[in-house]
Amino acid sequence: MDRPSLNPPPPPPPPPPIFKSPSLPWKTRIVVSLSSFCGDLATRPNGTVNRRLLRLFDFKSPTNPVKHIHGVLSFDVIVDSSRNLSVRVFTPSSDAASLPVLIFFHGGGFALLSNASFSYVAVCRRFARRIPAVVLSVDYRLSPEHRFPSQYDDGFDVLRFLDHENNTVGLLPPTADLSKCFLAGDSAGANLAHHVAVRFCRRRSQFQRARIIGLVTIQPFFGGEERTESEIRLDPGYIVSMARTDWLWKAFLPEGSDRDHPAANVSGPNAEEISELEEFPATVVFVGGFDPLKDWQRRYYEWLKDCGKKVDLIEFPNMIHAFYLFPEISESSVLINQVREFVSKCMVK
Repeated sequence: MDRPSLNPPPPPPPPPPIFKSPSLPWKTRIVVSLSSFCGDLATRPNGTVNRRLLRLFDFKSPTNPVKHIHGVLSFDVIVDSSRNLSVRVFTPSSDAASLPVLIFFHGGGFALLSNASFSYVAVCRRFARRIPAVVLSVDYRLSPEHRFPSQYDDGFDVLRFLDHENNTVGLLPPTADLSKCFLAGDSAGANLAHHVAVRFCRRRSQFQRARIIGLVTIQPFFGGEERTESEIRLDPGYIVSMARTDWLWKAFLPEGSDRDHPAANVSGPNAEEISELEEFPATVVFVGGFDPLKDWQRRYYEWLKDCGKKVDLIEFPNMIHAFYLFPEISESSVLINQVREFVSKCMVK
Protein backbone atom coordinates (compact mmCIF):
# COMPACT_ATOMS: atom_id res chain seq x y z
CA MET A 1 0.00 0.00 0.00
CA ASP A 2 1.34 3.43 -0.94
CA ARG A 3 2.32 5.66 1.92
CA PRO A 4 0.90 9.19 2.06
CA SER A 5 3.26 11.82 0.73
CA LEU A 6 5.18 13.76 3.33
CA ASN A 7 5.15 16.77 0.98
CA PRO A 8 1.56 17.51 -0.02
CA PRO A 9 1.09 19.52 -3.18
CA PRO A 10 0.90 23.29 -2.74
CA PRO A 11 -2.57 24.81 -2.61
CA PRO A 12 -3.91 26.22 -5.88
CA PRO A 13 -3.28 29.93 -6.47
CA PRO A 14 -6.08 32.25 -5.34
CA PRO A 15 -8.52 33.33 -8.03
CA PRO A 16 -8.01 36.79 -9.52
CA PRO A 17 -9.84 39.55 -7.69
CA ILE A 18 -13.35 40.33 -8.86
CA PHE A 19 -14.16 44.03 -8.83
CA LYS A 20 -17.77 45.16 -8.65
CA SER A 21 -16.93 48.71 -9.69
CA PRO A 22 -13.78 50.57 -10.74
CA SER A 23 -11.78 52.39 -8.13
CA LEU A 24 -11.67 55.97 -9.39
CA PRO A 25 -10.80 59.27 -7.69
CA TRP A 26 -13.71 61.67 -7.37
CA LYS A 27 -11.96 64.09 -9.75
CA THR A 28 -11.84 61.42 -12.45
CA ARG A 29 -15.50 60.53 -11.98
CA ILE A 30 -16.53 64.17 -12.39
CA VAL A 31 -14.41 64.70 -15.52
CA VAL A 32 -15.63 61.44 -17.07
CA SER A 33 -19.27 62.31 -16.39
CA LEU A 34 -18.92 65.81 -17.83
CA SER A 35 -17.03 64.67 -20.93
CA SER A 36 -19.61 61.96 -21.64
CA PHE A 37 -22.46 64.43 -21.19
CA CYS A 38 -20.83 67.00 -23.48
CA GLY A 39 -20.05 64.38 -26.11
CA ASP A 40 -23.66 63.22 -26.11
CA LEU A 41 -24.85 66.81 -26.51
CA ALA A 42 -22.53 67.45 -29.43
CA THR A 43 -23.36 64.27 -31.40
CA ARG A 44 -26.74 64.88 -32.98
CA PRO A 45 -29.35 62.18 -33.72
CA ASN A 46 -29.14 63.08 -37.43
CA GLY A 47 -25.53 61.86 -37.53
CA THR A 48 -23.79 65.24 -37.48
CA VAL A 49 -21.57 66.87 -34.86
CA ASN A 50 -22.17 70.28 -33.28
CA ARG A 51 -18.58 71.49 -33.62
CA ARG A 52 -19.35 74.92 -32.14
CA LEU A 53 -20.74 73.38 -28.97
CA LEU A 54 -17.90 70.88 -28.78
CA ARG A 55 -15.28 73.63 -28.88
CA LEU A 56 -16.71 75.05 -25.65
CA PHE A 57 -15.80 71.87 -23.77
CA ASP A 58 -12.73 70.62 -25.64
CA PHE A 59 -10.01 72.61 -23.92
CA LYS A 60 -6.93 73.15 -26.09
CA SER A 61 -3.30 73.46 -25.05
CA PRO A 62 -0.96 75.83 -26.89
CA THR A 63 2.46 74.83 -28.18
CA ASN A 64 5.64 75.75 -26.32
CA PRO A 65 8.36 76.01 -29.00
CA VAL A 66 10.79 78.09 -26.90
CA LYS A 67 10.37 77.25 -23.23
CA HIS A 68 10.45 73.65 -21.99
CA ILE A 69 7.41 72.42 -20.10
CA HIS A 70 8.33 69.42 -17.96
CA GLY A 71 11.44 69.01 -20.08
CA VAL A 72 9.64 68.99 -23.45
CA LEU A 73 9.34 71.51 -26.30
CA SER A 74 6.35 71.39 -28.68
CA PHE A 75 5.41 72.98 -31.99
CA ASP A 76 3.04 72.36 -34.89
CA VAL A 77 4.03 71.41 -38.45
CA ILE A 78 1.71 71.47 -41.47
CA VAL A 79 1.84 68.27 -43.52
CA ASP A 80 -0.86 69.14 -46.08
CA SER A 81 -2.60 72.52 -45.88
CA SER A 82 -5.29 71.48 -48.39
CA ARG A 83 -6.84 69.15 -45.81
CA ASN A 84 -5.56 70.78 -42.61
CA LEU A 85 -3.34 67.79 -41.89
CA SER A 86 -0.71 68.61 -39.28
CA VAL A 87 1.39 67.09 -36.51
CA ARG A 88 2.35 68.44 -33.12
CA VAL A 89 5.97 67.59 -32.39
CA PHE A 90 7.11 66.94 -28.80
CA THR A 91 10.89 66.96 -28.37
CA PRO A 92 12.39 66.01 -25.00
CA SER A 93 15.57 67.46 -23.55
CA SER A 94 17.60 64.27 -23.57
CA ASP A 95 21.27 63.32 -23.70
CA ALA A 96 20.47 60.12 -25.61
CA ALA A 97 22.52 59.68 -28.78
CA SER A 98 19.50 58.21 -30.58
CA LEU A 99 15.81 58.79 -29.93
CA PRO A 100 12.95 56.67 -31.29
CA VAL A 101 10.11 58.41 -33.10
CA LEU A 102 6.62 57.70 -31.79
CA ILE A 103 3.75 58.66 -34.12
CA PHE A 104 0.64 59.05 -31.99
CA PHE A 105 -3.05 59.06 -32.95
CA HIS A 106 -5.55 60.47 -30.47
CA GLY A 107 -8.86 58.86 -29.55
CA GLY A 108 -12.38 60.23 -29.80
CA GLY A 109 -14.22 57.70 -31.93
CA PHE A 110 -12.83 59.24 -35.17
CA ALA A 111 -15.29 62.13 -34.65
CA LEU A 112 -14.19 64.04 -31.56
CA LEU A 113 -11.13 65.77 -30.01
CA SER A 114 -7.79 66.68 -31.62
CA ASN A 115 -4.07 66.52 -31.08
CA ALA A 116 -4.32 69.88 -29.27
CA SER A 117 -6.87 68.61 -26.72
CA PHE A 118 -5.56 69.19 -23.21
CA SER A 119 -5.43 65.53 -22.15
CA TYR A 120 -3.63 64.40 -25.29
CA VAL A 121 -1.05 67.16 -25.13
CA ALA A 122 -0.33 66.20 -21.52
CA VAL A 123 0.01 62.48 -22.28
CA CYS A 124 2.24 63.10 -25.32
CA ARG A 125 4.53 65.19 -23.13
CA ARG A 126 4.71 62.28 -20.70
CA PHE A 127 5.58 59.84 -23.48
CA ALA A 128 8.26 62.19 -24.86
CA ARG A 129 9.87 62.73 -21.48
CA ARG A 130 9.64 59.29 -19.94
CA ILE A 131 10.42 56.98 -22.88
CA PRO A 132 12.25 59.29 -24.03
CA ALA A 133 11.17 59.75 -27.64
CA VAL A 134 10.32 62.34 -30.23
CA VAL A 135 6.52 62.21 -30.34
CA LEU A 136 4.51 63.32 -33.37
CA SER A 137 0.82 63.63 -32.55
CA VAL A 138 -1.32 63.63 -35.70
CA ASP A 139 -4.27 65.97 -36.21
CA TYR A 140 -6.19 63.81 -38.68
CA ARG A 141 -9.54 64.62 -40.27
CA LEU A 142 -12.72 63.76 -38.35
CA SER A 143 -15.98 62.04 -39.21
CA PRO A 144 -18.75 62.38 -40.21
CA GLU A 145 -17.45 65.21 -42.39
CA HIS A 146 -14.65 62.87 -43.50
CA ARG A 147 -15.45 59.17 -43.45
CA PHE A 148 -13.34 56.05 -43.85
CA PRO A 149 -10.66 55.86 -45.18
CA SER A 150 -9.78 59.56 -44.67
CA GLN A 151 -8.25 59.00 -41.24
CA TYR A 152 -6.16 56.05 -42.45
CA ASP A 153 -5.01 58.09 -45.46
CA ASP A 154 -3.92 60.93 -43.18
CA GLY A 155 -1.96 58.61 -40.90
CA PHE A 156 -0.19 56.90 -43.77
CA ASP A 157 0.60 60.21 -45.48
CA VAL A 158 2.31 61.46 -42.33
CA LEU A 159 4.67 58.49 -42.66
CA ARG A 160 5.32 59.33 -46.31
CA PHE A 161 5.97 62.95 -45.34
CA LEU A 162 8.54 61.88 -42.75
CA ASP A 163 10.28 59.59 -45.19
CA HIS A 164 11.41 62.56 -47.30
CA GLU A 165 14.52 64.05 -45.75
CA ASN A 166 13.78 67.60 -46.89
CA ASN A 167 10.53 67.59 -44.92
CA THR A 168 12.18 66.70 -41.62
CA VAL A 169 14.80 69.47 -41.56
CA GLY A 170 13.84 71.61 -38.57
CA LEU A 171 11.06 69.17 -37.66
CA LEU A 172 13.08 66.36 -36.10
CA PRO A 173 16.19 66.79 -33.95
CA PRO A 174 19.42 65.24 -35.28
CA THR A 175 19.10 62.46 -32.69
CA ALA A 176 15.72 61.28 -34.02
CA ASP A 177 16.06 57.85 -35.61
CA LEU A 178 13.43 57.13 -38.26
CA SER A 179 14.59 53.53 -38.48
CA LYS A 180 13.07 53.13 -35.00
CA CYS A 181 9.52 54.37 -35.53
CA PHE A 182 6.56 53.33 -33.41
CA LEU A 183 2.87 53.75 -34.18
CA ALA A 184 0.73 54.36 -31.11
CA GLY A 185 -2.77 55.44 -30.19
CA ASP A 186 -5.65 54.93 -27.86
CA SER A 187 -9.24 53.94 -28.65
CA ALA A 188 -9.97 55.06 -32.24
CA GLY A 189 -6.35 56.16 -32.49
CA ALA A 190 -5.23 52.60 -31.75
CA ASN A 191 -7.56 51.32 -34.47
CA LEU A 192 -6.01 53.88 -36.81
CA ALA A 193 -2.47 52.89 -35.80
CA HIS A 194 -3.17 49.23 -36.60
CA HIS A 195 -4.55 49.95 -40.06
CA VAL A 196 -1.70 52.34 -40.88
CA ALA A 197 0.76 49.62 -39.81
CA VAL A 198 -0.89 47.15 -42.21
CA ARG A 199 -0.81 49.65 -45.07
CA PHE A 200 2.83 50.48 -44.35
CA CYS A 201 3.77 46.79 -44.47
CA ARG A 202 2.04 46.36 -47.82
CA ARG A 203 3.88 49.37 -49.28
CA ARG A 204 7.19 48.95 -47.50
CA SER A 205 9.13 49.21 -50.77
CA GLN A 206 7.97 52.82 -51.17
CA PHE A 207 9.93 53.93 -48.09
CA GLN A 208 13.63 54.69 -47.88
CA ARG A 209 14.14 55.93 -44.31
CA ALA A 210 11.15 55.14 -42.10
CA ARG A 211 10.78 51.72 -40.51
CA ILE A 212 7.99 50.72 -38.11
CA ILE A 213 9.33 48.43 -35.39
CA GLY A 214 6.55 48.63 -32.79
CA LEU A 215 2.79 49.13 -32.47
CA VAL A 216 1.25 50.39 -29.21
CA THR A 217 -2.53 49.87 -29.07
CA ILE A 218 -4.13 51.29 -25.92
CA GLN A 219 -7.68 49.97 -25.49
CA PRO A 220 -8.31 49.93 -29.26
CA PHE A 221 -11.73 50.82 -30.62
CA PHE A 222 -12.96 47.75 -32.48
CA GLY A 223 -16.48 46.38 -32.81
CA GLY A 224 -18.89 44.28 -34.82
CA GLU A 225 -22.53 43.40 -35.34
CA GLU A 226 -22.36 40.93 -32.48
CA ARG A 227 -22.94 42.17 -28.93
CA THR A 228 -20.15 40.72 -26.83
CA GLU A 229 -20.50 39.63 -23.22
CA SER A 230 -18.52 42.63 -21.95
CA GLU A 231 -20.57 45.09 -24.00
CA ILE A 232 -23.80 43.71 -22.57
CA ARG A 233 -22.60 43.36 -18.98
CA LEU A 234 -20.79 46.69 -18.71
CA ASP A 235 -23.18 48.85 -20.72
CA PRO A 236 -23.40 51.77 -20.20
CA GLY A 237 -19.78 52.01 -19.19
CA TYR A 238 -17.63 54.94 -18.23
CA ILE A 239 -17.07 56.96 -21.45
CA VAL A 240 -18.07 53.98 -23.63
CA SER A 241 -21.63 52.78 -24.20
CA MET A 242 -23.20 50.77 -27.00
CA ALA A 243 -25.35 53.75 -28.00
CA ARG A 244 -22.27 55.95 -28.34
CA THR A 245 -20.17 53.42 -30.21
CA ASP A 246 -23.05 52.62 -32.59
CA TRP A 247 -23.33 56.34 -33.40
CA LEU A 248 -19.60 56.65 -33.95
CA TRP A 249 -19.36 53.63 -36.24
CA LYS A 250 -22.30 54.89 -38.30
CA ALA A 251 -20.62 58.28 -38.63
CA PHE A 252 -17.27 56.77 -39.66
CA LEU A 253 -17.91 53.73 -41.85
CA PRO A 254 -18.90 54.03 -45.53
CA GLU A 255 -22.60 54.63 -46.16
CA GLY A 256 -24.48 51.34 -46.13
CA SER A 257 -21.78 49.42 -44.24
CA ASP A 258 -22.45 47.50 -41.05
CA ARG A 259 -20.12 47.06 -38.08
CA ASP A 260 -18.58 43.91 -39.57
CA HIS A 261 -16.71 46.15 -42.00
CA PRO A 262 -12.99 45.25 -41.65
CA ALA A 263 -12.19 48.74 -40.35
CA ALA A 264 -14.32 47.99 -37.28
CA ASN A 265 -14.36 44.20 -36.89
CA VAL A 266 -10.68 43.83 -37.64
CA SER A 267 -10.61 40.13 -36.73
CA GLY A 268 -14.12 39.25 -37.94
CA PRO A 269 -15.63 37.55 -40.99
CA ASN A 270 -14.25 40.19 -43.38
CA ALA A 271 -10.83 40.44 -41.75
CA GLU A 272 -7.88 41.43 -43.89
CA GLU A 273 -5.30 38.68 -44.34
CA ILE A 274 -2.07 39.76 -42.65
CA SER A 275 -0.34 36.41 -42.07
CA GLU A 276 1.96 37.02 -45.02
CA LEU A 277 3.10 40.45 -43.75
CA GLU A 278 6.55 39.50 -42.51
CA GLU A 279 7.45 43.00 -41.28
CA PHE A 280 4.31 43.56 -39.23
CA PRO A 281 5.65 45.24 -36.06
CA ALA A 282 5.76 43.79 -32.57
CA THR A 283 2.55 44.84 -30.83
CA VAL A 284 1.33 45.49 -27.32
CA VAL A 285 -2.40 45.59 -26.51
CA PHE A 286 -3.64 47.29 -23.35
CA VAL A 287 -7.04 46.29 -21.93
CA GLY A 288 -9.14 47.64 -19.06
CA GLY A 289 -11.37 45.36 -17.00
CA PHE A 290 -14.24 47.88 -16.95
CA ASP A 291 -14.00 48.75 -20.64
CA PRO A 292 -17.06 47.43 -22.53
CA LEU A 293 -14.76 47.01 -25.56
CA LYS A 294 -12.40 44.60 -23.81
CA ASP A 295 -13.75 41.46 -25.53
CA TRP A 296 -13.02 43.00 -28.93
CA GLN A 297 -9.55 43.98 -27.75
CA ARG A 298 -8.80 40.46 -26.54
CA ARG A 299 -10.02 39.06 -29.86
CA TYR A 300 -7.62 41.41 -31.62
CA TYR A 301 -4.78 40.05 -29.49
CA GLU A 302 -5.75 36.43 -30.22
CA TRP A 303 -6.14 37.19 -33.92
CA LEU A 304 -2.64 38.68 -34.13
CA LYS A 305 -1.27 35.58 -32.39
CA ASP A 306 -3.13 33.30 -34.79
CA CYS A 307 -1.66 35.28 -37.68
CA GLY A 308 1.81 34.53 -36.35
CA LYS A 309 2.55 38.04 -35.09
CA LYS A 310 4.52 38.93 -31.98
CA VAL A 311 2.05 40.47 -29.54
CA ASP A 312 1.75 41.06 -25.80
CA LEU A 313 -1.43 41.60 -23.79
CA ILE A 314 -1.39 43.78 -20.67
CA GLU A 315 -4.55 44.02 -18.60
CA PHE A 316 -5.66 46.45 -15.93
CA PRO A 317 -8.56 44.59 -14.27
CA ASN A 318 -9.97 47.57 -12.38
CA MET A 319 -9.67 50.27 -15.03
CA ILE A 320 -12.12 52.03 -17.36
CA HIS A 321 -11.75 53.09 -20.98
CA ALA A 322 -9.13 55.86 -21.41
CA PHE A 323 -8.01 55.62 -17.78
CA TYR A 324 -4.41 56.44 -18.65
CA LEU A 325 -5.39 60.01 -19.62
CA PHE A 326 -6.00 60.76 -15.95
CA PRO A 327 -2.64 61.26 -14.17
CA GLU A 328 -4.32 61.12 -10.75
CA ILE A 329 -4.89 57.39 -11.35
CA SER A 330 -1.79 55.45 -10.31
CA GLU A 331 -2.29 52.90 -13.10
CA SER A 332 -1.75 55.72 -15.60
CA SER A 333 1.93 55.94 -14.66
CA VAL A 334 2.18 52.15 -14.73
CA LEU A 335 0.96 52.12 -18.33
CA ILE A 336 3.43 54.83 -19.36
CA ASN A 337 6.24 52.78 -17.83
CA GLN A 338 5.10 49.67 -19.66
CA VAL A 339 5.09 51.54 -22.96
CA ARG A 340 8.63 52.68 -22.19
CA GLU A 341 9.68 49.08 -21.50
CA PHE A 342 8.04 47.89 -24.71
CA VAL A 343 9.86 50.56 -26.75
CA SER A 344 13.18 49.67 -25.12
CA LYS A 345 12.65 45.97 -25.81
CA CYS A 346 11.85 46.59 -29.49
CA MET A 347 14.91 48.83 -29.95
CA VAL A 348 17.44 46.26 -28.76
CA LYS A 349 16.32 43.63 -31.26
